[in-house]
Formats: sequence, C-alpha cells, structure tokens
Amino acid sequence: MNYRSSKRAKALAISDATRAHVFARDGGRCVYCHRVGNPEAHYIPRSKGGLGIPENILTLCRPCHNRFDNGTKLERETMRNYFREYLQSKYPDWDEDKLIYHKYEEPDEFPILEEI
Repeated sequence: MNYRSSKRAKALAISDATRAHVFARDGGRCVYCHRVGNPEAHYIPRSKGGLGIPENILTLCRPCHNRFDNGTKLERETMRNYFREYLQSKYPDWDEDKLIYHKYEEPDEFPILEEI
C-alpha cells in the first residue's frame, strides 16, 4: 500500500539533509547543556506548524528535549528564550514568523478594482 503524506506533514518533517546540517552546526552537542544530542527538536513545535528547516531545529539531548516539551512553564519559557537567542546568533535574518507552515498566504494588499 502506498502512503502519501500531506504537504503540511512533509513541510514539518526533518529531512536527513537538515539533520546533518543542524548536527554539524551544533557540533553534535545539546545546545542547552552540551551533552551529546540529536537534531530532532523543533523550536516552534510541529503541533503549531513549526517547519522542519534548520532555522527551526535544535540539537538537544533526550533530558533537555523532554524538559523543553514537558517541563514546567518556567523551564520551557527559560529554554525557549535561550534557544531564540541561539538561533538568532546563527541566522542574522532569523524571524519566528518564517518558521511556521502557512497553507494559504494572505496577500500584502488587495488590488483596486476599476469601475466599468
């Protein structure tokens, strides 16, 4: 049976090339505690449309990834602020809005219709 993924699912998934890029960028270490880690954590979670692109992916060890996903509100907020600064340091034009999947883009402006 052939399974097809939606465009959204494909956009949110982390490709092997992205994993390799992020692993090299982060030196194979958790960006939070510096233990050996895996490039599997979305800064903006998949559940909120976070894309599987290097600008949204972090290398984290299992305990830090678990704490980022399931920790206390204060832990998650502290880690999120740290990760935001980290990603901004790696990508000078980094913008959180560009990390989210949008099925339909709103036009910047609507054309003015001329009367007939």
